[in-house]
Amino acid sequence: MGLGKHIFGVSVMTGISRVFGFLRDLLIAHVFGAGRLSDVFLAAFKLPNLFRDLLGEGALSSIFIPMYTDKNKDENFAKNVFSWLMVILLFITLLFEIFMPLVVWILAPGFADDPGKMQLTVTISRIMFWYVIFICSSAFLSAILNAFSRFLLVAFMPVLLNIMLIFALLAAAWFAPETVLYIMAFTVVLSGIIQFGILWGRIRRHYFGLRLVWPRWTPAIKSMFKRLGISIIGNGFYQITIIIGTLVASFQSGAVSWLYYSDRMIQLPFALIGLAVGTVLISSMSNAMADKNMASVYSQQNISMRKSMMLIMPCVVGLFVLAEPIIKYLFEYGAWTPESTHAVAMAIMIQVLVLPAMMISQIYSKTLYASQDVRTPVKTSITSLIVAIVIYLSAFHFIGYLAIPVGVVVSGYLKNYLLRRACMRRELIRLDGRTTRAIVAFGVIAVVLGAMLWFVPIPNIFVLFAAIGGFAVIYLPIAYLVDKKI
Repeated sequence: MGLGKHIFGVSVMTGISRVFGFLRDLLIAHVFGAGRLSDVFLAAFKLPNLFRDLLGEGALSSIFIPMYTDKNKDENFAKNVFSWLMVILLFITLLFEIFMPLVVWILAPGFADDPGKMQLTVTISRIMFWYVIFICSSAFLSAILNAFSRFLLVAFMPVLLNIMLIFALLAAAWFAPETVLYIMAFTVVLSGIIQFGILWGRIRRHYFGLRLVWPRWTPAIKSMFKRLGISIIGNGFYQITIIIGTLVASFQSGAVSWLYYSDRMIQLPFALIGLAVGTVLISSMSNAMADKNMASVYSQQNISMRKSMMLIMPCVVGLFVLAEPIIKYLFEYGAWTPESTHAVAMAIMIQVLVLPAMMISQIYSKTLYASQDVRTPVKTSITSLIVAIVIYLSAFHFIGYLAIPVGVVVSGYLKNYLLRRACMRRELIRLDGRTTRAIVAFGVIAVVLGAMLWFVPIPNIFVLFAAIGGFAVIYLPIAYLVDKKI
């Protein structure tokens, strides 16, 4: 497997998806601003996204791929898992449809101060939650394709959701804003159906006839779902942290939207680099560990860490220095206000500091999952999550919504430390001196250039893009040479 080639391919496809996702967010900001209707959509959309990350792209793929690889990609095992997954997803969906008012009240209790806002959120959430069945089953199909080292189609799938939502938002000119909320909710569900159909067709044409069978409770299924249950919290650490942050922030008007947009900016470089690395590594390292080739595992870890940190360091510095002009020139149109710009920028400047920890934690956690150790990531995540909640609750009274990014940063670095310690104790990771020296050098170069960029005036969007481009043109060649020579 060409590790670098696959990571680059997934990064490109993820980048395309994020560009369309960014256009989608621009339209949401233009149509709804950062107020009542924006809060409703983003709070409702966060719930199915959480299940997608926990049951689909996160825990399920991390558990399924190592077991599937270890069983020599057994078709019957895949069909049995698929059938059980559909039963579970249908049960969860029906359960949430019934208890959605309680769920929304738990996730966004501050909405209760506006009865109309709470009821509208419940209605939109009920429509959108059917997306869970199709996107989680699509994530399972994606895991099968990834196990066969087929990454590009899977990485392209999120583009469909963003394109369809863009068209829904463009229809806003002909409908009332509240009607657009309903159109967007149905569009989300339709996109899940289309993604599922495309992936299922690809697997049936090129690999095997995946279909529903009568679910059988075998020892392998029992082991997989036991591991899955344990790993849900571990794999969903970041998402659960953000969801709880949304709960706390719902008591401050506009804060749900401010945190959503700041998180979107942080997630952009992480998705382009971190998720691409994790997607490829879980398959690559599972194969290496199945062959008991630890030298290959160590090599993949060091290469991934150097490449990912070389790219993430300028993102950290750039987002910190340019947070305010980025939000101002990209979002401050229509219903978006200067106050919202400043609020989002402040959250970005804090939360961006967690990116290096998230990036390295991705490598540590995928190493543990590839070794079929699901308990350690869960233990570290529970500890980190408790710390985050304590910070949210204790600091919200003093600094408001900024308590959430502060909690994300502190808990993120704690999780990174605990994962590293676990990997070192089991000799699952060996970082060579070159990797350590390179990471320090990347950080120093990025900070020096960022300090220079701080004093550059940014009067318009053209200067903003020129500053970002100039930063990249200077940084990347220097960092590349350092990586080669150090």
